[in-house]
Amino acid sequence: MTLPPRRRWLAATVAALCALPLLASAQAAGAASPAWPTKPIKLIVGYAAGGATDQVSRLLAARLGEQLGQQVLVDNRTGANSNVAAEAAARAPADGYTLFVYTVANTINASLYSRLGYDPLKDFEPIGLIAKIPNIFVVHPGVPAANVAEFQRFAKASRDGVTFASSGAGSTIHLSGELFKSISRLNMLHVPYRGSAPAITDLMGGQVQSMFDNAPSALPYVKAGKLRALAVTSPQRLPQLPDVPTLAESGFPGFDVQSWFGLAAPAGTPRAVIERASAELAKAVAHPDLAKRLQDMAATPTSSTPEQMRRFMAAEVQRWREVVKSSGAQAD
Repeated sequence: MTLPPRRRWLAATVAALCALPLLASAQAAGAASPAWPTKPIKLIVGYAAGGATDQVSRLLAARLGEQLGQQVLVDNRTGANSNVAAEAAARAPADGYTLFVYTVANTINASLYSRLGYDPLKDFEPIGLIAKIPNIFVVHPGVPAANVAEFQRFAKASRDGVTFASSGAGSTIHLSGELFKSISRLNMLHVPYRGSAPAITDLMGGQVQSMFDNAPSALPYVKAGKLRALAVTSPQRLPQLPDVPTLAESGFPGFDVQSWFGLAAPAGTPRAVIERASAELAKAVAHPDLAKRLQDMAATPTSSTPEQMRRFMAAEVQRWREVVKSSGAQAD
């Protein structure tokens, strides 16, 4: 049926008026969600300048900044094994302009500290993994052991057992030793230090006998002959130490302890931002220049989707809960 001209005009007018709220809503949504990023991004890092986490973060920040056309500014917030930084990141506006370098420490802290000012799983939106760094099982050159089996025989024959240093209670350096101690059932005394540098100094001086140090820190001393490497804690051998076996090859099947780094945002960050950031992160990690610079510091470039990182984080929380419980380690 054909409507009279006046009724057709009225119908068209009513339809247009009904569409106005939808148009206004769409315009408001567009105004509230401009293309990301439109300004510099803050990247919160939980450790001091110069360490492995800081080095990885600065390499990533430079690469992302170039890709995004906006500065990515590293903000070092040290203290409490990355808890200070994690709390700051969790409380930041969920607008995509504050990101956080989430590390293995944040999953360990869930069991190490009786109280946390953040939830390591619920308070963050995973973006993706960046890299992994293994530890190297090193000993003082005076220890009569060229491999793990000889170290075990030496430790069992030692009346008072042996000592192993760490950069502090609860670090992967500490917990690598605790896991090795638990599996091997050796008498090993943990000697914690305030950071890797003083621990390495005492190890080279013979005040302690062994240590599971981060690869970037230990490698120069192994190369210089000041420390002896017995094994690495990753599933694969290090290209820089091709003759040094993994612990899995040395009678500890499945032994895999690595420091790892990921990128996360405060919970509630828009999904579109997470997806864009994840795509840019994967592109950055795959870039030949960044990949080479990570490999030069004994790090393995590692990428993942946000969902894969979320599952990995949950698995790490559970894994380290068991290790911390068996070791009796506490930080407060």
